Amino acid sequence: MKKKFRIKKSDEIQQLMSKRNTVGNSYFVLYYQKNHDNVNFRFALSVSKKLGKAHERNLMKRRIREVIKTNSIKNEADFFIIAKLKSKDLVFSEIKNSVEDLLKKANLLEERVK
Repeated sequence: MKKKFRIKKSDEIQQLMSKRNTVGNSYFVLYYQKNHDNVNFRFALSVSKKLGKAHERNLMKRRIREVIKTNSIKNEADFFIIAKLKSKDLVFSEIKNSVEDLLKKANLLEERVK
């Protein structure tokens, strides 16, 4: 994903978390905020060192980014995904289903026209 889609500043992440708009399940927590001035959605990821070594954490981040890339997310959204320790044992299809469910609960997915 291009860097214009990422939130890097800790102040912006803290602002997202302070709004307290959150949804979660036993594997991930999603903080979100709508109506910002950017023309595209932005996101941040957090994977704790408790999840494993660097290559395991990077694999989890790559999988979550792939789920985000393959979904059509509303442009007026900023969100922050935190991977919990239980997510370590998930395979890609389970990660995909879990993250997509959170995005649906937060109403961040665009409606697909068939």
